[in-house]
Amino acid sequence: MTRADFLVAPSNALALHSIDSWRDWPGRKLMLVGPEGAGKTHLVTIWAAMTGGLILPAAELAGADLSAFAGRCVAVEDADRPGLAETALFHLHNIVTTGGALLVTARTPPRDWGLELPDLLSRMQAAAVAYIEGPDDALLSAVLVKLFSDRQVSVPANLIPYLVARMPRSIGAARALVAALDAAALSRGRPITRALAAELLGGEGPDDLPDMS
Repeated sequence: MTRADFLVAPSNALALHSIDSWRDWPGRKLMLVGPEGAGKTHLVTIWAAMTGGLILPAAELAGADLSAFAGRCVAVEDADRPGLAETALFHLHNIVTTGGALLVTARTPPRDWGLELPDLLSRMQAAAVAYIEGPDDALLSAVLVKLFSDRQVSVPANLIPYLVARMPRSIGAARALVAALDAAALSRGRPITRALAAELLGGEGPDDLPDMS
């Protein structure tokens, strides 16, 4: 998940610009909001590499030594998941934004998280928001082409639109599908074709189906 591997499209260009402009974030914080599989983790990884920052899943906040993050650049992923340690995120916000920067990812804006700590809600709502949309057909097609190319696998030209029309709409699903097709082709000693893709996507080979949840 490097910067060179990030394919820019209308659905993610503004979010990428916000990541690149991190020094200008109001209050040293940004909310990155978008659906599952849109590329939020890829942007977080780019930002962490750019800033020397740390990435912390929201589920691990409760047990984290927050003092270790003082003045650092920290990204908290999936803050909208159930069971968020609200007090821990509140203290992390105060520790990090004094000298560092805070990037928080979620599928929805903070007002929809059901936060019970008023001070945390006010701080999260005060953050600038960058939205990343789910990938469109053009982006999914480009991702599939690149993933096959990375594996040095040649596929027929009609396979890409066939997959795009039938696969779940996420970058993660594209990775899982390409990996499953490559593995199935290798195990059967046959090339990747629409017929093979139809088996995996149509459920004729349940053991070969990729996990695209």
